[in-house]
Amino acid sequence: MDTSTHFVMGIGLAGLAYVDPVVASSPMLAAAVMVGTIAGSQAPDIDTALRLKSNSLYIRNHRGMSHSLPFLLLWTLLITGVIALIFPGVAIAHVAIWTAVAVCVHVFTDLFNTYGTQAARPFTDKWIAWNIIHIFDPFLFSSHVVAILLWAFDVVAPAPLFVTLYIIIGLYYIWRIIAHAQAVSKVKRMDYSTDAIRYIVIPTISWSRWHVVKRYADDRYEIGKLDGSDLTWNLQASSSTHAAVAASRQSPEVQAFLYFTSYAVAEVEELPAGYKVRWADVRYRHRKQYPFVAVVVMDRNFETIDTYVGWLSDEKMDKKLLSARS
Repeated sequence: MDTSTHFVMGIGLAGLAYVDPVVASSPMLAAAVMVGTIAGSQAPDIDTALRLKSNSLYIRNHRGMSHSLPFLLLWTLLITGVIALIFPGVAIAHVAIWTAVAVCVHVFTDLFNTYGTQAARPFTDKWIAWNIIHIFDPFLFSSHVVAILLWAFDVVAPAPLFVTLYIIIGLYYIWRIIAHAQAVSKVKRMDYSTDAIRYIVIPTISWSRWHVVKRYADDRYEIGKLDGSDLTWNLQASSSTHAAVAASRQSPEVQAFLYFTSYAVAEVEELPAGYKVRWADVRYRHRKQYPFVAVVVMDRNFETIDTYVGWLSDEKMDKKLLSARS
């Protein structure tokens, strides 16, 4: 999920903690629990700071080790330890429990979008992405905001309010799981391809619209959309066989990109001074662009001139690499 949704969920879990009579009876403990649930709901994404060093390091590691099984325990212990220093004398076991819930909820909800996590580390470094919930889901965010406002203005007591909210959200997740399964089944039924080896059906911000990627055995892709009962294919994508593509694989930025995604294609543009190789993840298509890319500009001898990896529009990327075109 996005940062704002994780934040409101942290507050929501602090409200849910009022089902614990020990928390409900102690304002000091309730405050400590809120600090724990908010911090716990944000802690796994602390690896975002890797952007300060390099985008390639961030792409390779974001939602990796920080979302792994050992770190579920580590974040809980670290956050609880700090809270114990700030709030001496509170029932710290209750803080630890609710902090652990927040950390686990963060990682669990991240599994439902397309970006995914390496939550099963250290047993496997496979990226787990279930493609069920959009990374920003308006319902999840707005329902939390409404509940928080009702709590803040003392309209409804927190325990029944957030129990009701999370029952509804649980049912919502079940519905979205079923909706995704139905969408996958519908695509397979409506498409008459005999050589496709996989269909990837990806949620959008609209409940009735899905982004669809069809993968062939030779690593070609067909990209389309499922809108209600209408399935349309918009374009095909496949990697260039130009020698510059093979050379670009030596770039740390491209290596980080390919470590993260198995759905990449490369295209080559000839420049006056060499080549521009652009790798794009075909799962992400927005306004006729692929915003998640790795780009290498090289000279005629395939020596790297400039690189970029991350989320970027065509216009911003061309502006960044403008100097390398001459």
